[in-house]
Amino acid sequence: MIQAGTKAAEEGRTLTLLEEVLASPDGESVLGCMQCGVCSGSCPYGEVMKYPPRQIIQEAIAGRDADLISSPSVWMCVGCYTCAKRCPRGIDLTDVVWPALRDQALQRGIQPPTELRVAFQNLYLYGNLLGVSPRKRLDWAKDLDVTVRDLSRQPEPVEILWLVGCYPSYYPRNQVVSRAMARLLTAMGVRWGVLGKDEKSLGDCDRLFGEEGLFELLVENNHKLFRQYQFDKLVLTDPHGFRALQKFYPRYGVDIPAQHYTMYLAEKVDQLRPLLVRPIEATVTYHDNCCVGRRCECYEPPRELLRLIPGLKLVEMPRNREIALCCGGGGGGMWLDGHIVEHGGRRLSDERVLEAASTGAKILAVSCPFELSRFEDSIKVTGLEGKLVVRDIIELLAESMGLEERKKA
Repeated sequence: MIQAGTKAAEEGRTLTLLEEVLASPDGESVLGCMQCGVCSGSCPYGEVMKYPPRQIIQEAIAGRDADLISSPSVWMCVGCYTCAKRCPRGIDLTDVVWPALRDQALQRGIQPPTELRVAFQNLYLYGNLLGVSPRKRLDWAKDLDVTVRDLSRQPEPVEILWLVGCYPSYYPRNQVVSRAMARLLTAMGVRWGVLGKDEKSLGDCDRLFGEEGLFELLVENNHKLFRQYQFDKLVLTDPHGFRALQKFYPRYGVDIPAQHYTMYLAEKVDQLRPLLVRPIEATVTYHDNCCVGRRCECYEPPRELLRLIPGLKLVEMPRNREIALCCGGGGGGMWLDGHIVEHGGRRLSDERVLEAASTGAKILAVSCPFELSRFEDSIKVTGLEGKLVVRDIIELLAESMGLEERKKA
C-alpha cells in the first residue's frame, strides 16, 4: 500500500486518504483496526462528530473519502491523544490519521475555520501564531530586574537555551509567567539565554492540522537557528513545542536535548527546596496538560514541584493523569471553539474548571501557556470568579521564593 501512495504521487494525482496515512511513519498500524469503538467512545467530541475516529478509519479503508473530508468533523479534534492512548492496537490516530485527513481537506481546497486560517497565516508571516512583530518578542522582559541574555544580539555559551514560546512572549497574562521564570532561573544560579527576535514557533499545531509544508519550513529554519548557538539543553515553557521537538523534529535530523520546564525543574529539587521559604496556605489541584501528561506520561514532576511549596495542599480532580480531561486548546483547538460549539460540542475548559472547583481547591495549577487564558475565561463564564483562580506552577514557585511580580506604585 505504501507503494500505491508512491505510484499515485508519480502519476501526479492526489493520494487517497488511506494512501497518505499508509505512507506516513507508523501509518500501516491502521490496517490493524478491529472497529472496537474505544477511540470514538473516548473522544471528548466523539458523540457530536458525524465521523468519529473509528468511522474515519472505516471510511478511509473503504475508499469513501469525499463526504468524510468535507465534513465539519475534520476540524473538531483538539489533539488530546486520548484515542491513541486507549487504542488496543496501538494506532496513533492523533499523530497519523488526523493530520492526513486535514491535509487531504486542504489539498482539495476545503478551508479550515477562519480563526485557524488566520493563525496559520500569522505563523507563516511572523513566525508566531498571534501575528505580532518579531521585534516585540522580548517586550515581556522590559524593566525586568534580572539579566536577560538575548543571544540574537550577543551570542555566548549558556547552560540553558530557554524557548519562551508565542503566548508567553506576547500575551500579557502569560508575560507575567515569563518574568517569573526569568527570576526563578536566575535565583537558582542557572546560566540561561533566549533567542529574542529570532525565536519562532516550533510548529506543532500546524503539523496536527495538516500544514506539513509549513511545519517543514519551521523545522528547517529552527534547525539552522539552533546550530548557531552553544547550549547544553533546550527548556520550553510550551508543552506542544516540547512534543514537536521530542517526536517530530528527529524525523528531519534535528535531535536536540530538550525538556519541558516541569521536567527540568523537577530534576533540580535539591536546588529549589532551600529557596522555597514562603508558605502558600492554599488548596491546589493540578490540570495535566495532554502533551506532557498523557502523551509523554510525565505525571509526577509537576506534582513534585507543587508538593515542595510549604503550606500548599494538593488535591486531585476525579479525572487526572492518564484520564484527565483536555482543556480543548491543543492541536489548534485554541482557534476552534466557535466551530466546535456550532456543531454541537461544548467547551472542555468550562467543564474542567467546574471539576476543579468541585475538589474544594481555590487554585487551579497549570503548566501550559494556553491553559491560563482558557481557564480564566471559563471561570468567568461558569460563575466561579472569586472562588477559583488559575496559576502557572512557575508563578507558585516564584511566589514561594519571594520573586512574585511587584505591583507598580
